[in-house]
Amino acid sequence: MALSPNLRGALFITVSMAGFNVNDALTKVVSASMNMGQIMLVRGVFATLLLVLLATWMGAFAAPGKLMRGSVLLRVICEVGATVTFLMALLNLPIANVSAVLQALPLTVTVGAALVFSEPIGWRRWSAITAGLLGVLIIVRPGFEGFSAWSLSALACVGFCTVRDLATRRIPHETPTVLVSAVTSAAVTVCGAALVPAFGGWSPLGAANIAFLLAAAAALVVGYQFIITAMRIGDISFMAPFRYTALVWALALGYLVFGDVPDGPMLVGAAVVVASGLYALYREQVVGRKKPIAESTGPGMAPEGT
Repeated sequence: MALSPNLRGALFITVSMAGFNVNDALTKVVSASMNMGQIMLVRGVFATLLLVLLATWMGAFAAPGKLMRGSVLLRVICEVGATVTFLMALLNLPIANVSAVLQALPLTVTVGAALVFSEPIGWRRWSAITAGLLGVLIIVRPGFEGFSAWSLSALACVGFCTVRDLATRRIPHETPTVLVSAVTSAAVTVCGAALVPAFGGWSPLGAANIAFLLAAAAALVVGYQFIITAMRIGDISFMAPFRYTALVWALALGYLVFGDVPDGPMLVGAAVVVASGLYALYREQVVGRKKPIAESTGPGMAPEGT
């Protein structure tokens, strides 16, 4: 029995979260011996080469003019901003803490979809979104001893990612996914090269670091491809909560690789955010069943592409 577009999209998001978290863990390991700009550059070179080869094999470069769209440019800019702010947080905080802050992303994407694409949100889901944002405050703990200024960088990453995902939805279907990924990766690579001097210059590359960054690049390609494909085929408000699987991966990798044990407030805040997202998903399904098909799949909700 074939899965529906929404369920396939949810599965793809789950796979992409695994890819991104493996990339994050490997990146954090390498950060002990090189700066953020160099990581972005070296990892970006590997990722871009992999994506260019894949795009060439798929014939995606046959019509490069399809990239000449404002939505593609906006996505690229936001991806660069998200990468920089995320790495700043990741290299200074436990991986699970950063992931916990990023769990606000499904909620902000749901709100953005309502504002930009007219996807309806009832008072119950608004309540869940509000509770989820309060959960983020528990995690970040502004004004308390547990607060870290690097948490603000993680919050900035949430903002960039929200706009990125909404822009992804506006890219037409005929624009190849792998082409969007390749251009995005190249832009992040160029940004990394520009940041190397500002973050202390070049450090020698050992064989282990090269292997780690190559593996990180491969995991990043998996993440890129599956997240873009997911956003193309399903409704954002349905799929967004499945990003919460990232927290499971982050907790496991943080403990197994770095020995990180999350504290009580982080776990409580993360639980609040996840619970609110799951309830929002439940309400989406309830509302979807009660609505006529013509109403629930209006122009503002249709999967219009990345």
